Parts: sequence; C-alpha cells; structure tokens
Amino acid sequence: MARPEEKAQAMLNKWVKMRDENDPTSALARNAARRQKRPFLASHCEHLADAEHFRRQIIRECSEGVKKIQNAGLGEHAIRDLNDGINKLIREKWHWNRRIKELGGKKDYNREERKAQIAAGGGGEDSFSQLATGLSLKGSGGYRYFGAAKDLPGVKELFARHAAKITKRKRGDIYKYITPDYYGLRDKEDGVILELEEKMARENRRVVEECREEYGELKTFKRRR
Repeated sequence: MARPEEKAQAMLNKWVKMRDENDPTSALARNAARRQKRPFLASHCEHLADAEHFRRQIIRECSEGVKKIQNAGLGEHAIRDLNDGINKLIREKWHWNRRIKELGGKKDYNREERKAQIAAGGGGEDSFSQLATGLSLKGSGGYRYFGAAKDLPGVKELFARHAAKITKRKRGDIYKYITPDYYGLRDKEDGVILELEEKMARENRRVVEECREEYGELKTFKRRR
C-alpha cells in the first residue's frame, strides 16, 4: 500500500514544481528563468544573487578543467584546448567579480584574488584559488599554463629562456656595462650641449646688457632731477 502513496506524492511534488516554474509571479520561476543560462556579458546581469551564482558556476567549471588537465595522457591538442578554456573562464570570472562589486557586493573578489596570487596562490576564499596556480610569463597578458600544459613542447623551453633572463646579476656583470657615458664624460662629443650652452650664454649676455642700459637710464634720470 505504501508504494502507490509514494508514487502519488512524487507526482504531486512534480506537478507543484511545474506549476511554480510556469507561474510568472513565482519566485522559484523567476530564479529559474534568470539562472537557466549564464549571460554572455556580465553587464547583462541585474541581480547580485544571480551574479554570485554565475561566479560560483565559473569557479566549478575552472576547478573541473584544472583537475582534468593534470592528466598528461589526454594528448597535446586536448591539453591546449583545456588550457585555453581555463584561461577564458578566468577572464570571464574577472568580469563577474567586477559586476558583483558594481551591484553592491560587499567583497571585492578581484582585489582578494590579486592578494592571493601575490602570496603564491595560498589563502584564497574559494577552492579554485588553490588550484589556479598556473605559471605565467611577463608580457603574456596574464595567460597561464596549468598542469600538463607546463610540459608541452615549446612551453618548457619558453619558461627556461624566461628564467635565464631574470637570473640575478652579479656585481661584476653590472660594472661590465658601465661606460663613460654613464658618468657624462662624452656629453660634449656630439656638440649638442656646446651649442645649447652657447645659445644660453648669448641670451644671458643680452639680458645683462638690457639691465645695464635700464640702470644707466634710471641713473641719468635721477641726476637730472
């Protein structure tokens, strides 16, 4: 006897849910309609709760992508596509973070995430902050490499060359590139400074002569009086 009652209750629950979703005045229907699909642009979202929901959705997608890309057996093309997708989601998340702030959100997620990155990826407010510790190059527009993407052909060499450039220089290397130009010993060789000095000297002599003439006229005027 319990089985028919359970079926009837399940059918009733399904009918109530369909009724609420089809009723435009229902809060459940409004939330379902708004959150059915993430807007292409964050600026199209007008509700703070929805923006928070879509941000969490992006974080889940990023976390899943970072977990998948750890598998080096996926193949080069799949890894590159995954890495591109993760970077696209990170850029999208930045826009949603900004939109949340514009809608009156109390947290500035972009600022918090920058602090977490400065602290070497630790201490983020969500689980993705600990996963999104990809390597990036200066001048690459913030593009990062995650998981197996760090070992792709060409990527390792790229980071090796970058590391060689930022290697700390020794004191002897610094002195090696100091020339007489550093001390200003060759400033007059091209003649530009000499020409400027001569021009300024002529201007100064002209001003002094004018002052002398004015002083002489003033002195003559006082004598006549």
